[in-house]
Amino acid sequence: MKIIVCVKQVPDTKGGVKFNPDGTLNRGAMLAIMNPDDKAGLEAALRLKDEYEAEVTVITMGLPRADEVLREALAMGADHGILVTDRVLGGADTWATSSTLAGAIRNLEYDLIITGRQAIDGDTAQVGPQISEHLNIPVISYVQNLKIEGRNVIAERQFENQYHVLKVQMPCLITALTELNEPRYMTPGGIFDAYDTELTVWKRADLKDVDDRNLGLKGSPTQIAKASDKVRKGTGEVVTLDASDSVTYLMDQLVKKHIISL
Repeated sequence: MKIIVCVKQVPDTKGGVKFNPDGTLNRGAMLAIMNPDDKAGLEAALRLKDEYEAEVTVITMGLPRADEVLREALAMGADHGILVTDRVLGGADTWATSSTLAGAIRNLEYDLIITGRQAIDGDTAQVGPQISEHLNIPVISYVQNLKIEGRNVIAERQFENQYHVLKVQMPCLITALTELNEPRYMTPGGIFDAYDTELTVWKRADLKDVDDRNLGLKGSPTQIAKASDKVRKGTGEVVTLDASDSVTYLMDQLVKKHIISL
């Protein structure tokens, strides 16, 4: 079984978010981590590797420093890492990103593609399903449980306070929820091996069957109207009242702010 896992290096929002003048994220100026949903997807692939001796290839698109998440994936147990990086791919929205990743994946053999549900820097949940459309393969999104039976993937798809049980034949794509599993830690030996392993680096020219009009900032139909850091909250109002007066005060404030009506 050959599994491809798409991962993304995302800003560690605890360290603050920075923007370029055009409204895109200044990724080079921020601390970065592997996207949590993607790490759950990677763990799912590694468990299938443990059970079925699957081959796991991890692919990411980003700046050259995005090789950090590939090294992390290798240290966790992945077999191969591919970095897709090129200036012409910068500023991509979900459409351009999925077009790029699909163009890279067309160079590979695969039975199962796993992506995270969504990235914490965008929260769109679009890239995984878009990749499946580009590749013309079935997709199961929001996967919270997963098993393999022969050439079939059987997954529980989260749906509000319920779940759907869906079965699809490989090749297919799933998008993983963080709740799918608890990712393993890197091992010391794995870390040493990861930094001794040569990563594959692909440029625009290595993408297969992708039109330049669908790549990078110019190929992104999404337009950013405005971007800003988190707005700081005001100090607020402090009042000292007894229990009875506190209730009256709170009710009055809720009515004034149109949160409730009496």
